[in-house]
Amino acid sequence: VPSTPSQMFHLLRRQMIRKIRKPLIIMSPKSMLRQKKSVSSLEDLADGEFYPVIPENKKFNLKKVRRIIACSGKVYYDLLAYREEHKIEDVAIVRIEQLYPFPHEEFQIEVNRYSRAKDLLWCQEEPGNQGAWHRIQHYLLQHLGLDQTLNSAMRPSSASPAVGYLAKHNFQKKELLEAAFCRRI
Repeated sequence: VPSTPSQMFHLLRRQMIRKIRKPLIIMSPKSMLRQKKSVSSLEDLADGEFYPVIPENKKFNLKKVRRIIACSGKVYYDLLAYREEHKIEDVAIVRIEQLYPFPHEEFQIEVNRYSRAKDLLWCQEEPGNQGAWHRIQHYLLQHLGLDQTLNSAMRPSSASPAVGYLAKHNFQKKELLEAAFCRRI
């Protein structure tokens, strides 16, 4: 689930130069093409590589981080905008760009970086019965510390991936973001 142009480029490049070809499934909505914050520098394109986990890029006081939000795809940009708008300084956002095979080592490094965080929260825009949650929750549990808990923030379960009404979509999105940052667990 690449979230920047350089990630998409290096993902496709990696696929082509591998000696053994495996199926590649990319889940990326068209709206990512219009996302103003989804940009890459020329250096990222020329000298970068595909990163299965993208760490938090804001400099935090590591001792003050109370929650790690793990996410994948375009919901990252919604989380980032909410955090900036509400000036939240104690929540780190980690992007998991490769869902399978799960990047255990890279993810563990990020969880260890925020050892004082009391919980790890998986956030996805999809309804609870869809998306990556059921596929990766057992992987996320493997990386928790002894005093950490795993929680989730997602839309209510639904037979359809979209609610069909813009007002309801925006209301659920607002609830999702509030749950990701504000809910005390």
